[in-house]
Amino acid sequence: MDYDERPRLSVEAEKEVTRLWRTWRTVLEMLVDRGYAIATEELTISRDQFQNKFCDRQAGHADRRLMRLQAAPTEEMIKRDTPRPTKSNPDPQTTAGTIWVEFSPETTIGIKHLRAFAQHLDQHKFTTGIFITIGPVTAAALRAFEPLTERGIAAEWFQEQDLLVNITRHELVPKHVLLSAEEKKVLLDRYRLKETQLPRIQYSDPVARYLGLKRGNVVKIIRKSETAGRYASYRWVF
Repeated sequence: MDYDERPRLSVEAEKEVTRLWRTWRTVLEMLVDRGYAIATEELTISRDQFQNKFCDRQAGHADRRLMRLQAAPTEEMIKRDTPRPTKSNPDPQTTAGTIWVEFSPETTIGIKHLRAFAQHLDQHKFTTGIFITIGPVTAAALRAFEPLTERGIAAEWFQEQDLLVNITRHELVPKHVLLSAEEKKVLLDRYRLKETQLPRIQYSDPVARYLGLKRGNVVKIIRKSETAGRYASYRWVF
């Protein structure tokens, strides 16, 4: 579709498209930062290209039902997320798998919406899912995700407004890097520590949520220093 053939939208619809475009870009950046494979042309999608792809010409607004995607893990992510071999499990399988992302068009979200999303993840064997909504979701409704934990599936929820800006791109936010199981062991052995002795970061921390960190993970935080150039610290996710 050429530029002149873009759907004509109202002023409010134009604003909504811009907000969704910004959110969409943050989501793709988030997937890349977690280790998923996203094509460069998808990451660099322009606002006009986004409107052409996701706006309904007849309805005159963005169609969130079209904003669904899945992404496969990169080789680096597969290696990072493969547990260390043990005597009882000499050939461990990676926990990295395909992720499913869905934007809900509903303005009010109830447990039935989250249960349907959870069932989709389970039926299609996704290891991770991200459900993005227009408005807030109650804690009671989020309990629909709890059965997935027993199956090793991680289901996450974000509100659109939480993703308008990529917080990790802010100059005051240091770089966070998830350690692999091997890197975590090397760190703990070097300093003769138990993981619980490390400084902590809550799994609900905004950056932890952005990276999809789980309880028990260890993350390396790299900060700039006027004297040392850069220095690293470590946090245990709880």
